[in-house]
Amino acid sequence: MCGRYASSRKPEDLVEEFEVVENRVPAPLAADYNVAPTKEVYAVLERPARPASEETEAREAERQLRVLTWGLVPSWAKEASIGNRMINARVETVGEKPAYKRAFAARRCLLPADGYYEWYPTERTNAKGKPVKQPFFIRPRDGTVLAMAGLYEIWRDPARADDDPDRFRWTCTVLTTEAEDSLGHIHDRMPMMVERERWDEWLDPSVPGQSSLLVPASPGTLEAYPVTTLVSNVRNNGRELLEPLPLEDQEELP
Repeated sequence: MCGRYASSRKPEDLVEEFEVVENRVPAPLAADYNVAPTKEVYAVLERPARPASEETEAREAERQLRVLTWGLVPSWAKEASIGNRMINARVETVGEKPAYKRAFAARRCLLPADGYYEWYPTERTNAKGKPVKQPFFIRPRDGTVLAMAGLYEIWRDPARADDDPDRFRWTCTVLTTEAEDSLGHIHDRMPMMVERERWDEWLDPSVPGQSSLLVPASPGTLEAYPVTTLVSNVRNNGRELLEPLPLEDQEELP
């Protein structure tokens, strides 16, 4: 799964990196080194072209940078709290599950990250006899942005008036796949990384959701190293969470 990640890039940098046409970020998010579900996150997406109607003007397809809430709320949901359980979607079933298949068909996005965290159960135990879990930070080996595959939905809040600017809630989920061999000893799942040459196809809402889009990243693209257990508490947030553990503290680790 993917339950925590780091995101410190500025919106203007993401606009350039992802060739965004329209920056729809109302105010920059603070650098977040411990992004957790229900937080606001950056997402790159493409809104489809729209013909003119009596109510709206014609719109060309455009790539946007937006702020979404992590935890997908399907358009048919009766209440927003369902999003708390929908932070990840498995690539093996994303085209079949009712909560995700409509978004997979036409509302795919990229969630930019510096990297993500996973926890490995060590041989050490705590006072209660349970294994001590060691967090690892996993990031692109070349230092570039990690473009995680995501889906987004737009949910209409029935409790809000038609003229309420906040009546629509934009939410997202991270797609996960089997971890590659070099990372599988830490956790058996990982976010699906979309490599740069596939960004256009993944984001294009005119391309139907199909298994050919679900291509895992090339082996060896990512690297992992142990970090402080401070990251296990979501209240901790700072660049120090990304610092590798000193070598003397890395005994008994994979």
